[in-house]
Amino acid sequence: MSPDTPPSLTDIWVYLSATPLLGLTLTLLVYLAAYRLSTAWRHHPLANPVALSIVLLGTLLWATGTPYATYFAGAQFVHFLLGPATVALAVPLFEQLGRLRRLWWPLLGGLVAGTLAGTVSAVLLAQALGASPATLASLAPKSVTSPVAMGIAAQLGGLPSLTAVLVVCTGVVGAASARVLFNLLRIHDPVVRGLALGTAAHGIGTARAFQVSAEMGAFAGLAMGLTALFSALVLPWLVPPLLRALG
Repeated sequence: MSPDTPPSLTDIWVYLSATPLLGLTLTLLVYLAAYRLSTAWRHHPLANPVALSIVLLGTLLWATGTPYATYFAGAQFVHFLLGPATVALAVPLFEQLGRLRRLWWPLLGGLVAGTLAGTVSAVLLAQALGASPATLASLAPKSVTSPVAMGIAAQLGGLPSLTAVLVVCTGVVGAASARVLFNLLRIHDPVVRGLALGTAAHGIGTARAFQVSAEMGAFAGLAMGLTALFSALVLPWLVPPLLRALG
């Protein structure tokens, strides 16, 4: 190819596929496109940008035959930023500190009840449908943020890779269905909505809550963090007896 000839899309793809820029570039561009689609659809629950990004990225990697390991070599930079982004959730929560002090015990009680109800109901339903013990162990931490959920699943004898898929599905379904369920149940308090979303739908639900309001997002972020902590402490001793009782 002549130096004066502009590179084709194929040339650009070949170059990017050989460098860590591939995953980073794809992730940023696909999420930008997904977010614009979500905005165009007025942030409809079914147009969740995370869900759209997963579909678009998966389709693109499959169509181009790009191995996931090659993609993640670049995407790990975005993955690294999850830590600072999670810590940054403390900023809007600090702005709600006065209300948090007044509601601490009711919030804590709701979080514990919601976490236990989500875990036990999921395990019982899956067991009734004939799921294997490994699947049950993988399903138990489905409402916890991915890194913590995968660690819990491994400790319970589950499959961390399956848990990661279940966590993403839980977050997407929770974020997509939350508004309808809240309206049906006549739950309008942003604190309660945020707590429920963070407890049941972890990071994806929290992102959805921030799209509604900073107050709702702050309490969703609090619930997401405390659910992860509570689950890491409680599920390793709660789930094994439950699985043994189910046979």
